[in-house]
Parts: sequence; structure tokens; C-alpha cells
Amino acid sequence: MTSSGSTVLFGAIPAHLKLSAVEKRVLGQFANVLGRRVGDSRAFVCLLADDAYLRQLNSSFLSNDYPTDVLSFPSVSTNELGEIAISMERAAAQAAEFGHPCLDEIRILMLHGVLHLTGLDHQTGDGKMAREEKRWRAEFSLPETLIARTYRRASPAAKLKKGAA
Repeated sequence: MTSSGSTVLFGAIPAHLKLSAVEKRVLGQFANVLGRRVGDSRAFVCLLADDAYLRQLNSSFLSNDYPTDVLSFPSVSTNELGEIAISMERAAAQAAEFGHPCLDEIRILMLHGVLHLTGLDHQTGDGKMAREEKRWRAEFSLPETLIARTYRRASPAAKLKKGAA
């Protein structure tokens, strides 16, 4: 499958968070660009769903009993990137918190998920994922990276501990 096969699926989404046809088209086009440019011309599938579904996935695959904003499931095939799932409720809340449109937040989460599908991980490594996310965010004119925002929100004690590691 080529990146032209990247797909955005719309699952159970609360009525007040439904996307317009134009927004859906924008996300589909963005998915194709991500697959082509970030994913080395490999396709992926992105599911937009509600908190309940992301909680179920998070519990089933990571044993975490809470909803999360984005999950990534790498493919075993070298021709495809894999699948990501994004919570529309988390995206809307984070967009409101950071003062940008929900569509931008979905694109940030999609980029973050695709970077995971390429093998990058912000939990381990030398900060390469943060650098890559920052670079692509700037290239796509997206607001501040997910990793940078999480770090900024951390308590001063957590920041000191992280810096000492």
C-alpha cells in the first residue's frame, strides 16, 4: 500500500465534536502528506473516536484504565506504517487548553502518532522524537509540539528530576 492509501476513519464521535466535510477532507489530505513525507511513502490508518473507545484500547493493549489522546499500533509489514487512534474528546479539550483549533490539535496528535509508527519514542532515546516533532511541526505550521507541551506542564520538581537524568 502506498501513502495515497492513508485513511482517516471516523468512529463513535460525540455529536458536538462532529467534523464538517471540509475538515474531514483536510485531515485526509494531511494523512496522505504525513504518510508520504514523514512515513517514507508508507500508508497508515487513523481512527478518530471517543474517550470510551480510546480507554478500551488503552486498557486492552497497555493495561491502562483511562482514555488517552493518541495510541499507535505499528504494522508488522514494512510496506505500511500501521494504525493510530485519536480521542476527539481529548483533542477538543487540549485544543481549548492551548488556545488553538481542534483541527490543529488532531493534526498534532496525528503527527505524534505517525512519528511513533516510524519507530521513534519519547519515553526512551536521546530526544530524537522531540526534535523530529518540532521540525515537522514547524514545516506543517502546527502549534507547539505535544512533547514540549507535556514537559512545560510538568511540575518544577518533575522538570528538575528529568533534567538530572
